[in-house]
Amino acid sequence: MRTIEWDKENRLVVLIDQRRLPGQLIHQQIKTAEKMVAAIRDMAIRGAPVLGVAGGFGVALKINELAEANDPNWQPKLQQAAIELMAARPTAVNLGWGVKRAMKLVEKSRDNVKNTAALVLVEALAMAEEDVQTNLQLAKNGATLINDADVLLHHCNTGALAGVDWGTAFGAIRYAHESGKKVKVLVDETRPRLQGARLTAWECEQYGIPYEIITDNAAGFFLQHGVVNAVFFGADRVAENGDVVNKVGTYMLSLAAKANRVPVYCVFPKSTVDLSTASGMQIVIEERDSGEVLDLKYLGENIAPASAHARNPAFDVTPHELITAWVTEDGILYPPFESNYSQSVYNLK
Repeated sequence: MRTIEWDKENRLVVLIDQRRLPGQLIHQQIKTAEKMVAAIRDMAIRGAPVLGVAGGFGVALKINELAEANDPNWQPKLQQAAIELMAARPTAVNLGWGVKRAMKLVEKSRDNVKNTAALVLVEALAMAEEDVQTNLQLAKNGATLINDADVLLHHCNTGALAGVDWGTAFGAIRYAHESGKKVKVLVDETRPRLQGARLTAWECEQYGIPYEIITDNAAGFFLQHGVVNAVFFGADRVAENGDVVNKVGTYMLSLAAKANRVPVYCVFPKSTVDLSTASGMQIVIEERDSGEVLDLKYLGENIAPASAHARNPAFDVTPHELITAWVTEDGILYPPFESNYSQSVYNLK
């Protein structure tokens, strides 16, 4: 089962609607780039690596539509669709990476719209396959940091649902489990959308990985009491100096881990590194609808006074000095991150 796939017969995208988990496993059909924008914005599909692939498929959907209409103004219309796709989740760099990769092919092509559309679809399909292989390698590399009988604290959702398959940080945990290591996961709930409690816990059950859900503000308790052997999370954007932008709560979790001498491992593909941004504090943080904080619809009632206001940043910045190591598809990289970019194995520039 893949999080996102191309339906060749119907020429559309099929994705798992993550808003319906864990109660229902439902697939959503995406027929247009506009529908893809809505799916990304509403978090029917989410997770840094898979957003890159969704961006590529979004471009493919738009150019296919323009090709079928034989639209003479297809190039400016495609450019506008690309802008709208990238704006759907502005903090996640992989989304822009996927859209730009597809659009770069368009810019290089001197063919007609129909032939160019075929090339873009091939590229989007290649991105999906590459994502699976990249994430599998990430999982293998990250699993080497996990010992038998480890208790691992995991933030947000970084498993197969966050990629086409395997994912990033949770992929490493899954690989360690499937390799025979007896691991246990403390799944923090990850307020306000509860990606941990809804999605990561669901994935743990699919793979038979022992887990317990904890509240976000209980993480410090378990770190302080020596229960946790390592903290694992992914990244939505990594700045040139090594700062990590990830799901809000990552910063506090990393501070508590550092204070209690627990290693912190950030697992992500190299496409998540943004060398055009010097530090994490320069990255614009998406702020989502306050209703996600104030109105928990799964409880059937508001949890705050009707006149209450809320702030809802989707991400925060974890300074590089709080990160023990990066894990990418090329291997494990330790500080100083910025100076180590020049190593040939990490040919990011």
